[in-house]
Amino acid sequence: MIPVTKTFFPPIAEYQDQLIPIWEKKWLTNRGDSVKKMEHEIQEHLQSVGFIAMNNGTIPLQIALKILGKGGEIITTPFSYVATTSAIVWENCTPVFVDIEPDFLTIDPAKIEAAITARTTCILATHVFGNSCDIEAIAAIAKRHQLHVIYDAAHCFGTQYNQSSIFNFGDIATCSFHATKIFHCGEGGGLFTGQSALFEQAFYMHNFGHKGHEDFHGIGINGKISELHAAMGLSVLPHLPNIIAERKKIIETYQSLLHFQGFQSIQIRKNVAWNYAYYPIWFSNEETVKKVISGLNEQDIFPRRYFYPSLNTLPYVKVSSCPIAEKISSSIICLPLYVGLSQEEIEKIVHVIHAAI
Repeated sequence: MIPVTKTFFPPIAEYQDQLIPIWEKKWLTNRGDSVKKMEHEIQEHLQSVGFIAMNNGTIPLQIALKILGKGGEIITTPFSYVATTSAIVWENCTPVFVDIEPDFLTIDPAKIEAAITARTTCILATHVFGNSCDIEAIAAIAKRHQLHVIYDAAHCFGTQYNQSSIFNFGDIATCSFHATKIFHCGEGGGLFTGQSALFEQAFYMHNFGHKGHEDFHGIGINGKISELHAAMGLSVLPHLPNIIAERKKIIETYQSLLHFQGFQSIQIRKNVAWNYAYYPIWFSNEETVKKVISGLNEQDIFPRRYFYPSLNTLPYVKVSSCPIAEKISSSIICLPLYVGLSQEEIEKIVHVIHAAI
């Protein structure tokens, strides 16, 4: 079987080495030394702004919206994982969807200002498949209208924009360290911000609001990551350059073999150093993508319809029209991409796609 992805497992001895100090100190959670070490090493590796490790990629979004959303309207993209929209609704804010750019697949800045109202508090944009939004345009709009910017950068570990970590942009950027991501902790995530006041507020919020053992800074939630998960992150991080290099090689192989007749792939924005997080292709219609998926499945190859459906069509939001996102969502798949995918397997995948269309 060829799945859409496989989790990268570091050598088990390296993970065990990270577990030894945990066992010695008998400390599994509540921000032990391994969590603090991982936070430091991630910031050093990325040269990023302030970072707080958390237990998944959704809690940072919810905390960001709790701080900055203030129950208002959040301008957002319909082309993202469902967590982006569900976090908005969960925090009692209202998602207002703006369509996407057809090549980059990120929110279209040219359509944002028409969606701004007196109730708008934030722009929550997603850097899609490791590809950057139009950061300058979004920043200019936010400044003109005194809005906050939150970036869902779940896919973006290792991506750079203008030679700086993509997490260094916006008021807050969030990331996922789920097992399917390039850098992972098995399960985890984090929040990045360069603003000390936001960092302090988010830090307290991710630990129930605790300010010491007996005092509370304010409302909070349990967003802490365990020492065991941090140990996995510390084991994976040294392998990241090789992980990205191998994924780059696989994508370049796809691009050299696919004929791109009747389908296309993502265009990476200028000044972006891509992390090769995913490899999406999309077709002219949903009928074709279903035919391709069926042909691949018959050969035990399992791509993923990602992202599907377009989030503006979810049953718990106000339905709005985003024709570009709806069309691409209905006809897109992400092809298998993981360390260890062989040349022979890539050739097989490409052959089946060509035969199906």
